[in-house]
Amino acid sequence: MALKIHHRLTLIFGLIFAIVFAGIYAYLRQTLTINAYHQIHENLSRQLVLSKIYIEKALGTGPSFLADLDAVADKIGQASGLRATIIAADGMVIGDSELSSEALKTVENHLQRPEIQKALKSERGESRRFSTTIKKNMLYMAASFPLKDQKAFIRLAMPLDDIELISKHLSKMLIVSLLSAFGIAMLLSWIASVHFSRPLIEMSAVAQKIAGGNFSERIFLPTKDVLGDLANSINYMSEQVRMRLEEVAKEKSRLEAVLLSMSEGVLVINREGQILLMNEPFKRIFHVAEEPTGKSTLEIIRNIKVQEVVDKVLKQPQGVESAEITVLLPEEKNILVYAAPIVRAQQLEGVVVVFHDITELRKMEGIRREFVANVSHELRTPLASIRGYAETLLDGALADKEHAEEFLKIIHMDAERLARLIQDILDLSKIESGILKLKLQPVSISKVADRVLEGLQRQINEKSLDVKNEIPANTPKVMADEDRIAEVLLNLIENAVKYTPQGNKITISAEKQGDVLRVDITDTGIGIPEEDLPHLFERFYRVDKARSRELGGTGLGLSIVKHIVLAHNGQVSAQSELGRGSTFSFTLPIA
Repeated sequence: MALKIHHRLTLIFGLIFAIVFAGIYAYLRQTLTINAYHQIHENLSRQLVLSKIYIEKALGTGPSFLADLDAVADKIGQASGLRATIIAADGMVIGDSELSSEALKTVENHLQRPEIQKALKSERGESRRFSTTIKKNMLYMAASFPLKDQKAFIRLAMPLDDIELISKHLSKMLIVSLLSAFGIAMLLSWIASVHFSRPLIEMSAVAQKIAGGNFSERIFLPTKDVLGDLANSINYMSEQVRMRLEEVAKEKSRLEAVLLSMSEGVLVINREGQILLMNEPFKRIFHVAEEPTGKSTLEIIRNIKVQEVVDKVLKQPQGVESAEITVLLPEEKNILVYAAPIVRAQQLEGVVVVFHDITELRKMEGIRREFVANVSHELRTPLASIRGYAETLLDGALADKEHAEEFLKIIHMDAERLARLIQDILDLSKIESGILKLKLQPVSISKVADRVLEGLQRQINEKSLDVKNEIPANTPKVMADEDRIAEVLLNLIENAVKYTPQGNKITISAEKQGDVLRVDITDTGIGIPEEDLPHLFERFYRVDKARSRELGGTGLGLSIVKHIVLAHNGQVSAQSELGRGSTFSFTLPIA
């Protein structure tokens, strides 16, 4: 969790105070310890002078004083609170405030003690060392005085443990004082940091709102210091950012409007060959689901020809490059690619690539070529027949009445075939182009089927077929154009009659399926191979071309059926088993 700014300031101040107070503590502890030692030293020195004066005055009272110097040492020690030792000129200890008379006899000679040696030379001497007698670190101070025409010594001693105790006491007082001062300083620094950080916190909160898009927020600081200038700068920056973002948004909206209104796919690539932008049509054309930004064209499209076009423009940005590609995504598509350089200030910034989906165009061109070829072929056969027989009649066959009548019947039959073909072509053209208008109204399929069967009764009787309309009279009506649905039934039933052998059965039935009515025309005819079923509703497609022409078919009937049913928002399908018959079905919305 991030620390707030006043917490950080408090911690910084605390660290500074800790370093300063630690330095003060070390300095004061050392100084106070030295001062305490000097005071003790001065006090010991004064006590030594007083003890020497006391002994020298006592020596003038008579020899009785000399008799008990140990008692004198005891009095001096008691009066001064220090250890007092009287040492003879030969170094023998003749009095000690902390030793009994018996113990004095076992004390070692003190003549070689450092303080005694210094006192011999300059009447005063001192040293700090470990006492082997009382087993403590001691501060010794000695002074010489005359005794029986010789020098004797009075020595005062103070344990250094007392100095350490005083030093510890002073350190404790310092620690308590400095900790109290540190606590007060921290409290004051916290209050000060809160006071001074409040404007920064407010500015941070406003800056976060601005970063989130709320440019109406403003910082109000009455102060005319650095913080006030910073607040004014943030306010100015917010207004400038708002204006720039509005301009960018407008430009982006205009660009998006252009890109979205385009049916072509658009791809923008930088000078390094990385994708910067693509529009939705491009994603739909190439089925792009991943994020393309920063990737190369080859990673997204997987087509080396497109990459070559892009690379060529990047290397030689002098004009527009184009290419036609074929992709499988998953169906086959034909794409026309145009790539143009983006040049700014005579510097190449990137490439814009436009993708035109010409799949339907190429498909329509193929259909047109196929349609022209099929129509030409279908027209050529009856025309050749008509012309041949006409030429035969002109060459003298008119005199042969028997053959002339037969030739005229053939010419009439082929002319009828041509008329039907042309009419079917015109009908199909009207349906596909949307010129044909449907007159939708509730229609009874059962009645339409009866009317169609009446028109085909002669063909049915000629083949002795058992044709039954099993659609009940109470079947729901459909919303349809009656004439066009009659044309659908006519084509399907007529085909069933043509391809059903003598004496077989044809059934017309209907079944309600949700919101639609499905109509089935089932025959027991020759059937259709499975591989031909997907192509039945294509223009001019025939399963048995020779037999179909023999029966007078144009190859457009089922295509017309499909387009009429689709115009009614229905569906058409076919099922068949070779040698056992077929079922053609279509659906229409219920009225």
